[in-house]
Amino acid sequence: MSSATNVDATAVNTVHWLSAPETTIVVPVYQRQYRWDIGGCEQLLGDIRAVADSDDRQRHFLGSILSTAADGSDSELVLIDGQQRITTLMLLVAALHHTVLQQPEQQGSALARDLEAVLVRASDRRRTKLRPHRAWAEVFESVVLDRRAPDDQLRDSRFDDNYAFFRSQVLADEVPRIWRGLQKLEHVAITLGADANAQQIFESLNSTGEPLRDHELIHNYVLMGLSHAEQSEIEDTYWLPIEQNTGESIASFWRHYLVMTTGREVAVAGERGVYDAFRQQFPRLDLASLRVHAEQWRQLSEVYRVLLEPGEAPDPAVGVQLGYLNTFGRGMYPLALRAYLDYTRGVTSAEGLIRSLEHIQSLLLRRTVVGVSNDRLVARLCRARALGPDELVQAIARITPSDERVRVALKFSDLPHAGYVLRRIARAEAAASGADDAAAPFAQLSSFDVENIFPLSPADSWSGDGIRTWAEYSDDEQNSHRALAQTLGNLALLEQPLAERTIDRSFPEKRALYAASEVASTAVLALADAWGTASIAARTAALTDLFLGVWARPAVVVIDDDGLTPILDAQRRRGWPRGWEREFEYVEYRGEHWEVYDVKYLFNRIFKRLWADARPAVIAFSARRGGPVYDAQAWNGHWDQLDDDTHLYMGWDSKYMLTAVQGVLDEAGIAAEVFVKYSYIGAIM
Repeated sequence: MSSATNVDATAVNTVHWLSAPETTIVVPVYQRQYRWDIGGCEQLLGDIRAVADSDDRQRHFLGSILSTAADGSDSELVLIDGQQRITTLMLLVAALHHTVLQQPEQQGSALARDLEAVLVRASDRRRTKLRPHRAWAEVFESVVLDRRAPDDQLRDSRFDDNYAFFRSQVLADEVPRIWRGLQKLEHVAITLGADANAQQIFESLNSTGEPLRDHELIHNYVLMGLSHAEQSEIEDTYWLPIEQNTGESIASFWRHYLVMTTGREVAVAGERGVYDAFRQQFPRLDLASLRVHAEQWRQLSEVYRVLLEPGEAPDPAVGVQLGYLNTFGRGMYPLALRAYLDYTRGVTSAEGLIRSLEHIQSLLLRRTVVGVSNDRLVARLCRARALGPDELVQAIARITPSDERVRVALKFSDLPHAGYVLRRIARAEAAASGADDAAAPFAQLSSFDVENIFPLSPADSWSGDGIRTWAEYSDDEQNSHRALAQTLGNLALLEQPLAERTIDRSFPEKRALYAASEVASTAVLALADAWGTASIAARTAALTDLFLGVWARPAVVVIDDDGLTPILDAQRRRGWPRGWEREFEYVEYRGEHWEVYDVKYLFNRIFKRLWADARPAVIAFSARRGGPVYDAQAWNGHWDQLDDDTHLYMGWDSKYMLTAVQGVLDEAGIAAEVFVKYSYIGAIM
């Protein structure tokens, strides 16, 4: 068997590798610019904190670092893969080092020397061990070696931003903890010989294989570190039943579960949002706590199966309502998951569960009718439900459009979910008439069709009164008919055999078919002499009264919020995406109307207002988070002042600024009273 002499791969301790006197790393010219943002730095720091608090056996694996010897040098390594991670680690160590040096008692200490050994060359303490691309080497070294000039304060640099983030997040008393975590980092150092194909190896490391999905990462995270016997127990007792209950929807199950438990939206597009949220929710899982949580996950997966298959609900009336809810997709599953779980535990009666499901349907349908988005609603409702059933009703009522808005929209707009709406109205009519089984005739929508009384594409011979044909209508008359063709008043629920016979018939010919229908609101059409825009308007008005009764707004006196988004549900965006300067139309702060259009201004105004109104909350939040409030301007960057002795650091990206705003308002206990109104630009960002 031959051995590979051109590739040497060794598992090493990352800090020991960087601290070795002979380690000097060069970033080649072809490497991309440094691109890590605050979100990546936040994740790395969270991982380091987690491993720092674990037992001595635990390590955190950084992946592989690929390098080759520099031409004509035995001491320098050319970095082929791993630049982003090594650069970010250097910035973190630099932030720790400078924090230590600001403490007189720590200058010259063993900790200060250990940190410096990671950063500077043994042969030349004026140079860093990592030598970036020459285009930005000077900027990097000015940050790591603390040689920034006053004019550098406002320069646009990821090195400055990420260094400042680490400085703000790690206070002096936490430096030993972070250093302990750093010393537990490991990676595979892959060093290539002179004849190795660096590009082929780089492509093999980065381009092959299918990336793990969120639920697969959660599965690995849960089982990692357990013995084989323990893994088998968790897998067989809990994980396999969860997979069986959720099937292809297992990824959605975990996202909906996290929204339900955290009361926060969980991002999925372009990020490992579900997995990251899971790790944040469960930073450590020993076997005992894992068993407790896994039992809850299994129970919730059984509930989730019923949401997916409402026919499995033991109570048929509950099953019908769950089926109705699925008309609107799965966006409200986090809330329904909690509601149904309470029902199974006897906390809520069947009547209470049905009432909650009715409220949710009213909310979704009314907002769809008036053209208001249903996105990013469920997290706020989950937060309200955690406070109690009355709070949930109030939260739903606040964002449910009023009867007046719905009445106008139904008159002029196309009816959404027409089959669902007409079937429920038919059931309500049957129940009002005293039928013994109002549900029976309308149990299966598949046996009915949605009939356009005035057809979508009338033939020239079509007539609404048996006298004038469609070809004789004026252009204005035709346009006014077409505009109302999909509104509530022009739609009817009709049995399929009858619907098949209405095709291409004029209204007078359809009347006999309508008379044969068991649907009351359809049968009454036989009494109409003619059909036109006036008839459609009159029928819309009559059916709207039924509509407002079936999809009633909760009887709570609150305002219609007109699409305001609670601050806790505002969307966090990395960096500064195009249009950020006009992301909001305005902000409502505890009943006040603020002309605030972007997150920078919002960040500044919130902290200044709370510094005046709720200073202890600001101090507590900043102490726990490590910023953004400080006693002095400790480093270069964008600053503002809260008072003569207190400074507000303004140098974070959009995502971190909004996170700080949400956190400090939550700390002050007033987050539920602050809303943003997204602008058109913000809605499409």
